[in-house]
Amino acid sequence: MDNKSFKTVEDSRCEFHKCIHYEDINGGGRLFGGRLMMWMDEVAGVAAMRHCGGLVTTAAVDNLQFKKGAGVDDIIVIMAHLTYVGRTSMEVRVDVYVEERATGRRIPINRAYFTEVCVDREGVPQPVIYGLTVKTAAEQAEWDGARKRIEMRQKRRIEGF
Repeated sequence: MDNKSFKTVEDSRCEFHKCIHYEDINGGGRLFGGRLMMWMDEVAGVAAMRHCGGLVTTAAVDNLQFKKGAGVDDIIVIMAHLTYVGRTSMEVRVDVYVEERATGRRIPINRAYFTEVCVDREGVPQPVIYGLTVKTAAEQAEWDGARKRIEMRQKRRIEGF
């Protein structure tokens, strides 16, 4: 990434809070997964835009895991941070928690990795002008995991999946 400026993971970290309402609930009485995915996509996009300083579009979602449900009046917290930056794309990890009102304790309910592509107003991919400085062992592990997910996506594409 020669001649690039760099940002840290903290520079683009995002956190979104939402109280679940009846219109967010599915027929089973739990938070509708599609609604949650929409919110996750928005928060991932904001984190990526904060990093690249431009517009982004979602290209892929990996490892979307629903671990636990949420219900009416639950407070959810959606947190996003960058894990990897390539030439035109960025990977964003998005974690979702239910926050206990009485204690503030956060219980994980969902996680996914979003690939966001930096684009111009016409949707044409553009180079990401900022690299990502990896400072901790955990950030390095996320970077390494991102490389593996990229390789798996490329392999699936070649194999027609």
